[in-house]
Amino acid sequence: MSTLTASRTGTTVAIAAESLTTFEDTRLPFENDAAAEKIFPVETVQGTAYVGVVGYVAHFLVLQQALGDFAASEEGLDLGSREAVFETFRQLHPILKEAYYLLPESGQEGDPYESSQVSVLIASPGGIFGVYDMREVHAYRRFWAMGSGFPYALGAMWEAYDRLGARALAERGVEAGIAFDRSSAGPVLSFELELATDD
Repeated sequence: MSTLTASRTGTTVAIAAESLTTFEDTRLPFENDAAAEKIFPVETVQGTAYVGVVGYVAHFLVLQQALGDFAASEEGLDLGSREAVFETFRQLHPILKEAYYLLPESGQEGDPYESSQVSVLIASPGGIFGVYDMREVHAYRRFWAMGSGFPYALGAMWEAYDRLGARALAERGVEAGIAFDRSSAGPVLSFELELATDD
């Protein structure tokens, strides 16, 4: 899995991730991985946003391409609010099934909706958003984390929130994941941006 974090202090938003790829018991460390990134930039109608992906490596390329196609469309890509992120991923779901061969029935028996099988953390000029496999979207005021290292990251970010800026806070969370989660390793890669509004 991974450790992926995002944080907001004042009008600044940051996102960070570690750089280890794992295949069951096998580790592909940063120094041997030509594509270790877990975060990619995408142009939205609000400006540049960053999308962090946890889970299967295939999700990274699929979402990078699919969201890039949305960004290049006439309407553009809107990741500026919880509702806009939900609508984007609602429109994305049939594309994932038809163009990328997603198996939505791989979710848990009894799930109320087809699963998109993805978990992403978004840092955009509109704020911090988390999207989970049934397209549930959460907006976060201060910070959040995803991946197998998320409990360690959340604890570290909670403890340091009042002392650190957005980027340092996001990196601190990832560093905690690296310290305690066996599926996380450095280096830490991070990005920072300014909010479009301070609400």
